Amino acid sequence: MNDYDPQSLERKWQRIWEESESYRTMVDEDKKSFYIIFAYPGISGYLHLGHMRCYTYTDFIARYKRMRGYNVLFPAGAHPTGNQVISLAKRVAEGDRNVMEYLRANGATDEDIRQLDSPKGIIDYFAKSYIKEWKNFGLSIDFSYFTDTSREDYSSFIRWQFKKLNDLGLLTQKPYYAPVCKNCGPVAVDPSETDLSKGGTAEVQEYTLLKFKFGSRYITAATLRPETVYGQTNLWVDPHEDYAVVKVDDEEWIMSDAAARKLGYQMDDVEVIGHISGREMIGKGAVAPMIHRQIPVLPAGFTDPDMGSGIVTSVPSDAPYDWIALKELKENRALLEEYGLEELVKEVEPVPIIDSKDWGSNPAERIILEMDIGSQGDVERLEEATQRIYRAGFHAGTMLGICGDYAGMPVQEAKDKIREEMMGSGEATPFYDLSEEVICRCGSDVVMGKIPDQWFIRYSDPELTEKSKVHARTMNIRPDTYGRTLPDILEWFQDRSCARLGNWIGTRFPLDDKWIIEAIADSTLYPAYYIVARHYNLGRFEAGQMTEAFFDFVFLGKGEADEVAGSTGIDTETLLEVRRDFTYWYPLDLNLGGKEHMTVHFPVFLMNHVAILDDKNWPQGIMVNWYLTMTGGKISKSKGGADPIPDVAERFGIDALRLYYAHSASPFVDKEWDEREAFNYRKRLGFIWRLVNRMRSVDGGESSVDDFLESRFNRLLERTFSFMDDYEIRKAANVVFYDMPAELEWYFKRGGENGALLDRLGETFVKLLSPFTPHMADELGELWDIKYVSEELIPDVDEVVISDEVEGREEYLRDVMDDIRNILSIADVSGDVIHIYVSPSWKKKVLEIALAETEKGMGLMSVLSKMLDVPPKRLSGYLRTILEDIKKNRDTVERDLALDEMKILQEDKSFIEREFEAEVNVHLASEDVYDPADRKDKAAPGKPAIYIE
Repeated sequence: MNDYDPQSLERKWQRIWEESESYRTMVDEDKKSFYIIFAYPGISGYLHLGHMRCYTYTDFIARYKRMRGYNVLFPAGAHPTGNQVISLAKRVAEGDRNVMEYLRANGATDEDIRQLDSPKGIIDYFAKSYIKEWKNFGLSIDFSYFTDTSREDYSSFIRWQFKKLNDLGLLTQKPYYAPVCKNCGPVAVDPSETDLSKGGTAEVQEYTLLKFKFGSRYITAATLRPETVYGQTNLWVDPHEDYAVVKVDDEEWIMSDAAARKLGYQMDDVEVIGHISGREMIGKGAVAPMIHRQIPVLPAGFTDPDMGSGIVTSVPSDAPYDWIALKELKENRALLEEYGLEELVKEVEPVPIIDSKDWGSNPAERIILEMDIGSQGDVERLEEATQRIYRAGFHAGTMLGICGDYAGMPVQEAKDKIREEMMGSGEATPFYDLSEEVICRCGSDVVMGKIPDQWFIRYSDPELTEKSKVHARTMNIRPDTYGRTLPDILEWFQDRSCARLGNWIGTRFPLDDKWIIEAIADSTLYPAYYIVARHYNLGRFEAGQMTEAFFDFVFLGKGEADEVAGSTGIDTETLLEVRRDFTYWYPLDLNLGGKEHMTVHFPVFLMNHVAILDDKNWPQGIMVNWYLTMTGGKISKSKGGADPIPDVAERFGIDALRLYYAHSASPFVDKEWDEREAFNYRKRLGFIWRLVNRMRSVDGGESSVDDFLESRFNRLLERTFSFMDDYEIRKAANVVFYDMPAELEWYFKRGGENGALLDRLGETFVKLLSPFTPHMADELGELWDIKYVSEELIPDVDEVVISDEVEGREEYLRDVMDDIRNILSIADVSGDVIHIYVSPSWKKKVLEIALAETEKGMGLMSVLSKMLDVPPKRLSGYLRTILEDIKKNRDTVERDLALDEMKILQEDKSFIEREFEAEVNVHLASEDVYDPADRKDKAAPGKPAIYIE
């Protein structure tokens, strides 16, 4: 037997698979189809170990389904839509040092790099790189279906999709405030960070920009809480900051330079005409909007020029920051004297405006005292305090009498009404900002800008929303928690912008070609296009022939083949074959992707299918995987931070990495990369390698434990099928790589050596390895003269051989021996003699009565009361625990009742003696036997008492 050498055998089988064109998939009407994809990757750099987590989950399922008799389609593609390709090509062209180092570290040659200074060069290079890495990782993808979203044929498909959306009335244009890159135009801000290098979790904040009359000008302050204007007591400005004076129409507004720049993207004719220092404004008054009362301008060091307008309106009754800032200012005699504010500040007091059940009418003061917040420097707790009282006030607060027409109104209702009134009177205007810094792929800042004629897909359409929600509830979605929340996500899902202006990779918008369809909008129906892409790749038609009539026929079954052939120039036979392929493979059975797709990609993927295709072609399943992380968070290919895959594969082996993904954690939790764990899986595969070779080499005859092994193996086979059918990959891998080997080891330990049995089960075991570790499985398959294990079927479960009685005997013996080991590990004894006390028959009778009575539906306490003739109230907690255990572990209890414990222990006494190198004595606990430690009374059915000396 050769030693396990993963690198050589993995190279061997990848070469064989490549040469034999394994995994090529064709329609087979005699087989049930199973169509599975993963979310195709954007092109922004090399694939990394984080990507491979999702891809291998997809491959586990694809391989398993194939080996259970399904005809499996598993295609892949690339998604260069957006600006990431353009940005990377630009950085290569500029010779960016970090990019050069990154490329060379991942194996790019100087010749490669010379081709990467254009977007097309980037797309071609990385598409080939992705295919190579997928092959090297043993993914069973059929690359004859490969496509990428920059191709002309793909654009034909996307234009058709948008024509269909328009026909359905699901496209609209309207003004829109959106994240905008100063260079690239509008970008998408979402967790996938398709367009971004930073800030994917940023939220759009819709401020109300308040205008305070200040002589002939207006001081501006942005607030997220317009309902609090009735409590304004002062404005905060930084005395050391110079503020811009901005001409807006015929007015002059005062704000920070940063705010002025942002405002310029949101309003027309914004011009900075001068500056005014914060010091110059301090001590003067400004007339506050809505309350039309003059309030003073006071100094502060906490204002941020990048936040809002850079000037803060103060509401100390409801804002903990303002309350403590006002308190500290009043106590700062030197600062008051510097600006001559002593008398002015004395008059500034909080003005109660909201009454809430939890915090009353002075919530800021109450929560600061309760939390013992001592200064403005305690930022974390001030933020916590702010959130707590805001939630309480917004959800359960009522406006107080000082609030004029809004007195007595719930805060939730008053907020929008007050905002609308101020907007209508010209005392306020909308102002949009992002909650954190956002950087485009090109390196420029992203700000909020106004787009007067933005195109949207109308995902808010009530009929589309309702149909999508109803279908989502029928889908097979993992994890279950996402399946339960997806209808709610669809319910609140609003219209989404679907096109961008500027320099982007993508498809021209068919209704107005100055727009480019953005990356989320062109990645919803693409599973359908994979099926067409194969025929295009074979040269059966050109992109120009893929007209609206062509796609209507293929995807919707509209029109006659001869007529479509006449209008497109595609022969009738080819049209019918493409249509046949689509109807055979669709609907998509499973779409896998990372958790970043939960709130955007998966909802629009579903809603576009529901909108455009017949209901019989709506998707059947979604599976979400969480991230593989390194210290510092999610691994990102566009930002580096991950070892090149070839280096890691060389250290551990591909199959070991695949097993690491399968078994180290559930797909539904983040998993931090751990090299030590990966190495342990490499060792585990070495153990499996030796175990299988041992199974193949044994040539003994029948033994007393053959029935046990056959029963247990089939039971575990049944469990594996159940887990894999439910996409519980980690549980299935645990059965195959740990539970089954443990049973085989027990079989060998018990003296089993039935060569015929091990030969038959060994072949099945190798097939079970294949979905997870295909290289090793195919190599081990040669022991059985199997050409490709991955093309074999895994045998069905033989239910006839499964026996609770046979397995129960071995489980009981193993449990007893485990108890002996546990005692020896903690007891200070020589272990020369072991006494085992078997439970008396009357205890079994008690359990039988308990089982019978609980089966009748009697309450637990009633059963115990009847058994022991004791009133229920007098029953001890101990007895309650016993019967609860009986009810929870019914199968185990029934097994123990069926066992003839004395017979088992007597027959296998010599085996126990060999294992522990000790004398073993088996006693019936009801008899007068040697028992120096009074152990025999503790014997219970299925749980003998043990004494060791």
